[in-house]
Amino acid sequence: MSTPRDSIYATPLGDVANFAFDDRVAEVFPDMISRSVPGYATIVQTMGLLAGKYAQNNALIYDLGCSLGATSIAMKQHVKAKGVTIIGIDNSEAMVQRCQAHVNAWRGDVPVEIICADIVEQSLKPCSVVAMNFTMQFIAPEKRAALVQKIYDALLPGGILLLSEKVRHEDQTADALIVELHHEFKRQNGYSELEISQKRAAIENVMRIDTAEQQETRLRSAGFSTVQNWYRCFNFTSWFAIK
Repeated sequence: MSTPRDSIYATPLGDVANFAFDDRVAEVFPDMISRSVPGYATIVQTMGLLAGKYAQNNALIYDLGCSLGATSIAMKQHVKAKGVTIIGIDNSEAMVQRCQAHVNAWRGDVPVEIICADIVEQSLKPCSVVAMNFTMQFIAPEKRAALVQKIYDALLPGGILLLSEKVRHEDQTADALIVELHHEFKRQNGYSELEISQKRAAIENVMRIDTAEQQETRLRSAGFSTVQNWYRCFNFTSWFAIK
């Protein structure tokens, strides 16, 4: 069955409301993110591979901000450790209602449980892998350091955090050029100028992005001994951080 096409911002909206992960977004999310994030499929599959390498027997795996479960599915396919359960957490009821069915549709021996909760408030049990795929950018900036610390504290020795984020650049010339390259990527994927501008207006108050340096400083401050950027395209980047 084909994925519904994202046309949420295709007609003039007048006052553009703040972006929300509601039913409309959940319905078209796979199309939206694949046409908006360069290399998304590569990022997700690599997160699955890394989870497979670092999953420990009888230890939990978390997918924080799991949306429709793409990262959980990738991890489910690659994890071979015994006694593992993947727990996906998202605060969007619209996403969670669809996520469990999405995850169950894929084969794999690792059970996946989906929970509707706020990852800032949710306590984490000892775990070997935590994935956050474009989630931190929607957390209030003043709560990010505590969340990273909570993740670090929950990870077992040798555990890994898999983090993907959209970033900004201190150099304004470089930042403007990279943003324009991203907009061109979206144009090539069929988004109109109206869609690009309205989506940007909708999301700018909701998604507050850090620099790559801020992300890495936060990870090191929490105690991670290894912090490595492994993917970068335009303003989208991914790290692994090992305890």
